[in-house]
Amino acid sequence: MFLSNMDKATVLTQALPYIQKYTGKTVVVKYGGNAMINEGLKEAVISDLVLLTLVGINVVLVHGGGPEISDMLKRVGKESKFINGLRYTDDETIEIVQMVLAGKTNKDLVNKIERIGGKAVGLCGIDGGMIKAHKLEGDADYGNVGEIYEVDTSIIKDNIDKGYIPVVSTVALGDDDSPVYNINADTAACKIAIALGASNLLLLTDTRGLMRDVKDEDTLIPEVRLDEVQTLIDEGVISGGMIPKVQCCVDAVKGGIAHTVILDGRIAHSILIEMLSDEGIGTLFKN
Repeated sequence: MFLSNMDKATVLTQALPYIQKYTGKTVVVKYGGNAMINEGLKEAVISDLVLLTLVGINVVLVHGGGPEISDMLKRVGKESKFINGLRYTDDETIEIVQMVLAGKTNKDLVNKIERIGGKAVGLCGIDGGMIKAHKLEGDADYGNVGEIYEVDTSIIKDNIDKGYIPVVSTVALGDDDSPVYNINADTAACKIAIALGASNLLLLTDTRGLMRDVKDEDTLIPEVRLDEVQTLIDEGVISGGMIPKVQCCVDAVKGGIAHTVILDGRIAHSILIEMLSDEGIGTLFKN
């Protein structure tokens, strides 16, 4: 698409009030899904994050790595197993999860940020006792999957103050039963955002947002009030893997994150469109 110099000036002018609004504020981005696999989308996400930091917005990137973990398990001849949308994590799997998330995936993202002129530091939930968890209890045994009970953001804040983008992988400091726990990335991003007092929580996913008909992207619901969530669950609009993602949004709004959005990571520069334009995309959750 060709943009004249006047078009470019108009875009920048429209972005100005949003830059002024968010300068000095903190945004937490949960990164995963197709945007993390497709190289073109990955470049767009990384450039968005660097641009936000250059206009004075503090960015924290919290990432998953499900496809990479599944690929590594396949390489060692181990089948991936999921229960209620969560990866069953036995003792062998947690070693691979830690290796992939806190190692290759995390450092690849740091490398990409640095290569385009940003400053980033790779962290995991174990570093500085950032994320502490105990075993997730429920109707099933999930293995070494944890439930967060404490978040210490000191190491994140220290790195933000030094001008870095903290890139956080979601393994947590465990207990006597397991020294390391695997944590759902949406949940971790929510807890970190609340602990930081972030202004925005953006959950990148593989859909337009929350839709009344999952097969029809034109049925996107642009805004959802918290008191509407249970009705949408009862009607089947929110179902399956979207339920825990929406619950993270509900928890975030209740925790004080006014701008909590499920965002389509398949759209290039969706982060900038959401934060720095009049348009906005995805589904916004609010009180």
